[in-house]
Amino acid sequence: MLKGLGQLGDMAKMMKQAQEMQGKVTQMQEDLASMTVVGESGAGLVKATATAKGELTGLEIDPSIFVPSEKEVAEDLILAAIKDAQARATQRAQDEMRKLTEEMGLPADMKLPF
Repeated sequence: MLKGLGQLGDMAKMMKQAQEMQGKVTQMQEDLASMTVVGESGAGLVKATATAKGELTGLEIDPSIFVPSEKEVAEDLILAAIKDAQARATQRAQDEMRKLTEEMGLPADMKLPF
């Protein structure tokens, strides 16, 4: 298409690739909002569900942890499940970004705006 234009043809190709990359990153960000991860604590007594972007969307708590004298334990379990969900969300987002960069032939450690 742009044969004979030398560096201008290369520049046009690079611009097209940059636009494709931007589109894929935008799509991945949208996809991360719909992917879910589940963090848990207390051997599953508390489960926190979050999007892969880290937004907490649900909390499931086994009623057996609600013992008045064990209030701090319940709070710690809830907090631990939320932190676990957030860590899993971060890992999922990194995994998806790594897949995207590999598909595009970019170095795996390349940081894209995200």
